[in-house]
Amino acid sequence: MDIKGIIFDMDGVILDSETISDKTWKIAQDEMDLKTDKDFINLCRGSNRNDTLQILQNIFGDDFDADAFLQRATELFHMYEDTQGIPLMPYAKQILEYLKPKYRLALASSTNGRAVERQLTAAEVIDFFETRTTGEMVEHSKPDPEIYLMACRSIGLDPKECAAVEDSPNGIRSAAAAGLKVIMVPDKIAPTAELEALCWKICPTLKSLEEFL
Repeated sequence: MDIKGIIFDMDGVILDSETISDKTWKIAQDEMDLKTDKDFINLCRGSNRNDTLQILQNIFGDDFDADAFLQRATELFHMYEDTQGIPLMPYAKQILEYLKPKYRLALASSTNGRAVERQLTAAEVIDFFETRTTGEMVEHSKPDPEIYLMACRSIGLDPKECAAVEDSPNGIRSAAAAGLKVIMVPDKIAPTAELEALCWKICPTLKSLEEFL
């Protein structure tokens, strides 16, 4: 079945927000004197707020105030965003301009819708996307397939008619479980054997999508 739609993740794919999150989470971690041998930032990548809170409590215990940690990290992120902005990932605008005349474009992001609208507007890329399916719209975000199934429905296409552009393991698992062709453009996490098996293509940059789409 031919590809008719491309559904993009936002953080780490369109916007270089993961770099900022790494810094703000580390500051919040140091402030709260949190110690763990688990790579908890990577475990949370691609998850919405509710699922992130659960992951944090699983790591640090039921008594851990995960909400306070996340609020502080978010506060620090907003301070960075307000003063310095969030840069686009390399070739992000270029690939959207290339794909827009050829495919239906949509967004599937675990981030809250208000933040998605604000950040994509500031980056001047919001108009490329016909629809935006965001974290608060689903009960469970990535790696659950719900957000990608909803995103496909929002543009009236079967998942088999769509490709997903993702960077995180949770996002890749979500899109693959929903039945989309998965294109990984690695950001903070390198592809593993498991991820390679789930992906249709693995590309070094967004520009590489021009080679086959």
